[in-house]
Amino acid sequence: MGLGREQEVEIHRPPRFTPGERVRARLHVKNDGTYAGKKIGENLVRKGDEGYVRDIGTFLQQFYIYAVEWVERGTIVGMRARELTSLDNAAACGPAEIAGPPTKE
Repeated sequence: MGLGREQEVEIHRPPRFTPGERVRARLHVKNDGTYAGKKIGENLVRKGDEGYVRDIGTFLQQFYIYAVEWVERGTIVGMRARELTSLDNAAACGPAEIAGPPTKE
């Protein structure tokens, strides 16, 4: 098809994270216009922020969306699994995610 869209249906597998699990953001997340009360482009989550999964929903009957409470920021933001890494369950992420991104020397 060549549309550059993801073809995998994530919800055919169990969710990667569970409610109450402590997670860390792998990426900066900015408001794309779907977060009320914040300007478009405003940072919602910064790479390295730690939070807790509160709930799990789905989007387009294809993807899991994890409602993550970022306690220090006082916000709850919907996140995709690829944007998170587990701090409680090493099996939920690959070895590279545990060690963190490679550093330049």
